[in-house]
Amino acid sequence: MPRTIDHPALQPLKAQFPEVKFLVGEFRDMITVVVPREQIVPVCAFLRDDPNLRYDFLHELTAVDYLGFPGATHRFAVVYGLTSIPHNSRLWLKVFLDPVHETAPGSEWNAFRDEEVVAKGDPGLKVDSVCGVWPAAEWMEREAYDLFGVIFVGHPDLRRIMTWNGYGNYPLRKDYPLRGVGERENYKIITREGA
Repeated sequence: MPRTIDHPALQPLKAQFPEVKFLVGEFRDMITVVVPREQIVPVCAFLRDDPNLRYDFLHELTAVDYLGFPGATHRFAVVYGLTSIPHNSRLWLKVFLDPVHETAPGSEWNAFRDEEVVAKGDPGLKVDSVCGVWPAAEWMEREAYDLFGVIFVGHPDLRRIMTWNGYGNYPLRKDYPLRGVGERENYKIITREGA
């Protein structure tokens, strides 16, 4: 018999957003709420501002690629780890994203430069930035953009953080080859004498 999942944020969320269908899961006493993409900023602002919840600390923001995962119905997810320091409570939020275009390395949809990606990038991989709710999200969103290709609309400085502008690929996607796509072979070899 399935047990009822209980968490202090669930009833306030349902009361504040009665028209939104939240999915809730539990794994090892960690509660995850699946939030529709369009509602992520209002939900995050509510969780931060409600005096009975006060999720004032975004401790993690990352992405997951579910390509080839058994039973997965979505390709990507953005995962938000929240902590309420005053109430000593944790909550996870998840937003699912499905690309509209090809994601494999070499695809024309991976070739946009940082300054073009918000306007021209895959609309299925766009989600609103939560930097306005938690300023600490800035670097975490940049990392998820750089490594997974998730486009955070409204981010104050969306550019790559580990690879270079115009790199053309997203190395943590599951369809990215483990040996890379020729990046190492194209490096100029610098010897001690020539340096």
